[in-house]
Amino acid sequence: MNHQITRRQLIASGAAAALCGPAFAAHGTLDTALVNAVVWTGDPGVISDAVGISGNRIAALGSSAVRSATRPGTRVIDCGGVFVMPGFIDCHTHFLLGSITLAQPVFLDVRSKAEFIDRIGAAVRAVPAGQWLTGGPWDEQRWGGELPRKEWVDAVSGDTPIAIPRTDLHSLFLNSAALRLAGIDRNTPDVAGGVIERDERGEPTGVLKDNATRRVGEVIPPLTDALTNQLVRQGIDHALSKGVSQVHNTEIDWTVQDVARRLRREGGLGLRFNSFVPLADWERMAALVKAEGRGDDWLRWGALKCVSDGSLGARTARFHEPYLDAPDQRGVWATRVEDMREWIPAADAAGLTITTHAIGDEANDVVLDIFADAERRNGKRDRRFRIEHAQHLSPGAWSRMAQQNVIASVQPYHAADDGRWAVHRIGEERLNRTYAFRSLLDAGVRTCFGSDWPVAPLDPMTGIDAAVQRHTIDGANPNGWHPEQRVSIEETLTSYTRTAAFAGFQEDRLGRIAAGSLADITVLDRNLLTVAPDQYLKTGVLRTFVDGEERFAAPSA
Repeated sequence: MNHQITRRQLIASGAAAALCGPAFAAHGTLDTALVNAVVWTGDPGVISDAVGISGNRIAALGSSAVRSATRPGTRVIDCGGVFVMPGFIDCHTHFLLGSITLAQPVFLDVRSKAEFIDRIGAAVRAVPAGQWLTGGPWDEQRWGGELPRKEWVDAVSGDTPIAIPRTDLHSLFLNSAALRLAGIDRNTPDVAGGVIERDERGEPTGVLKDNATRRVGEVIPPLTDALTNQLVRQGIDHALSKGVSQVHNTEIDWTVQDVARRLRREGGLGLRFNSFVPLADWERMAALVKAEGRGDDWLRWGALKCVSDGSLGARTARFHEPYLDAPDQRGVWATRVEDMREWIPAADAAGLTITTHAIGDEANDVVLDIFADAERRNGKRDRRFRIEHAQHLSPGAWSRMAQQNVIASVQPYHAADDGRWAVHRIGEERLNRTYAFRSLLDAGVRTCFGSDWPVAPLDPMTGIDAAVQRHTIDGANPNGWHPEQRVSIEETLTSYTRTAAFAGFQEDRLGRIAAGSLADITVLDRNLLTVAPDQYLKTGVLRTFVDGEERFAAPSA
């Protein structure tokens, strides 16, 4: 993009005034003015230099308009030429799980079996008696690819049960104590849509995949309301420190929605939430919407999530053809196709919003078929079906998504992570249609970005770097992994803001810095439009405003 000043940019930067908003109309004064800035408004080609906030709205845009509405009571922040943009919207988080990891030991940086055992032993020693170790994720690819076994850690964990998720959240690693409490042994059958990994004698190794993990959740003691409140509050503070003003929570239970409602009543959230709950509960959600509406701009509900298949890392993503490194496997259906064919049209007929996790190419094709069937049965409307991940696509699938107006909710960091080893799972031919961000955008698919936190960092800078550069985290692809799928910095920012707001039915008031929009603003210490790409990961958040209030300020701000 050419960033020389254009007539349109001059209009935004002060040659004409933009003033509006109920709070401004009431007293004609700005509460906060951000001046001497580079303001990326979210509108293509429109760069401004100042923003004025009145109440919870953008009331002035451009230095002339801001100056004319500034009064002695206005807080004026001289930005010193730094970058101002709409607040980041993360379209895919597991917010409670991510919040829990902030206070848990982390195993993602472990590089060997011995280090993993030592780290588990140290973590267990810090666990109070009677509690489980459920700490941060692990990734066997970082120590050579061998899945962990319970025998590795039984000696250092003893009677303390451990249930630690793999980085993709589609596998759990248990020690013998946890397996006993969950009632899992050599005689326990596999469940539909799940796998119990077994050794050569038929004994469980300790690794459970997808639906097989549900049994463990039934025996881990639940968190108290007070602790859950505390954890989510910590997660909110973390999100704000990363410049995130809203998250779409896609955990498949009601916990985060219930916690957010509770916190909303008890004094406010500070971070916006768009809540998805299990598709299987569509009747319960339909009843809630009928009784109470869809919430508000702090906490929205009326949306459902279905998990169709598993993950590439666990070899449970559902493909048309077998895995290259496991010729007898094609993945699993985490939700029965028959159930999806029944529930999705029924929930759609009730006017609810639906997104479906789909990783493998067959899973994506089946979900698109079901979406098309729901539209045929229920008629045209602005339903905004989504696919979470849309990770490995069949030839031409992005054209189908565009024709069906299906939104792709993707997570760029996964390309940087999985690109280290994905070729061994599915081979080069299928990788040509993997994390196909360029192909999606070129086909006209509305594409929003997110993190999948805690599967990946919540920090949008990691997603920006992955989308624009497509470097893998092992440094092995300095020119980009499948560089033909790279996207521009402005396309990336749009996917984190305007398109993300569209995915949440909030494009009329979020995702842009425009007069009358809600004042969700992020201030960064580098101009992302002009800085060298190797600076993305060094970019810091200086301030985060949500609903017109400064919710985070860096010590240096």
